[in-house]
Amino acid sequence: MKIDWIGKLQHLLQTLAFCLAIATLQVMFQPERPYAPPLAYSLCIGAFTWAFIDLGRHLFPSAAETGWPPGWTGLALVAGGIVGGYFLGNALADLACRSFGWYEGSAPLDRAVELRNSVLITALAGIAGSYYFYTVNKSAYLERKMTEARRLANESRLKLLESQLEPHMLFNTLANLRALVSLDPPRAQAMLDHLIAFLRSSLDASSASRHPLSREFDRLRDYLALMGVRMGPRLNTALNLPPELAQVQVPPLLLQPLVENAIKHGLEPKVEGGSIEVSARRVDGMVEIVVRDTGLGLAPAQDAAGSRGGGGLGLALVRERLASAWGPAASLVLKGDAQGTVATLRFPAGATT
Repeated sequence: MKIDWIGKLQHLLQTLAFCLAIATLQVMFQPERPYAPPLAYSLCIGAFTWAFIDLGRHLFPSAAETGWPPGWTGLALVAGGIVGGYFLGNALADLACRSFGWYEGSAPLDRAVELRNSVLITALAGIAGSYYFYTVNKSAYLERKMTEARRLANESRLKLLESQLEPHMLFNTLANLRALVSLDPPRAQAMLDHLIAFLRSSLDASSASRHPLSREFDRLRDYLALMGVRMGPRLNTALNLPPELAQVQVPPLLLQPLVENAIKHGLEPKVEGGSIEVSARRVDGMVEIVVRDTGLGLAPAQDAAGSRGGGGLGLALVRERLASAWGPAASLVLKGDAQGTVATLRFPAGATT
């Protein structure tokens, strides 16, 4: 098992802070005593006890949900750590107090009372500290499982949305292909070639939760080629991806729903057609992708709602993709006017969550 040494250092510092508090409480109840001896004993006993328990637990098989040895092994480890920490800590603290003269000025002590108090304090503090770290580890495990469950739920919801979106586009394409087979076989052949390329890229994308932005643009290129066969000269396209953004990792099917909406609800209903441009750039540490079309635009109510005709499913998929990958740091804004519609995505340029 790989040991998290940063985490171990944090545990040690927490233990020493706890020991400092114990020594302070002892002096508060016995203000006539000097502060140095109880501080030395508390820190030494606490440090040795922590080392025996927190480092020693990695020598035994541990439960996945707690990181601690299960059953009697864990209890024996805590008991042995407290006993070992008590004796070694006492020996080291006694040596330090005698070497530095910290006993000088102390009132005579009742050895029986001191022994009883020190054993009781060590036992209670050791048990309390062990239980604290045990619960912290268990809480961290549960938090990791909850995060994993949320991630799987998000991915399942995204897959469901994607499974609803893909057949819609596929059925429309096959219907157009069927009509072209008898009317224009060469165009039908070209459309079939582009459909095969698009389905191949879709299959590759479905096997990964992230892929480079360049692949997302390749997928768009295949999709727009399909739409170009269907719409002919009524559709003009432009894809602009700077080389420095090509390897930025994004969720699959992030851009296609926006492009499909632009064509279906903006350009196809327009008699003369129009153009669609997809461009990416880096702005203040963020990646900004703009999908701009010269279609019919949005009605005022649609603009305010950030929706577009029947594009609610596609926009929902895009927003789910953004939220799953970057949380509130990502955004999708849809604006439209008489000159067309602009969809703007912004998300951090670094790694996804």
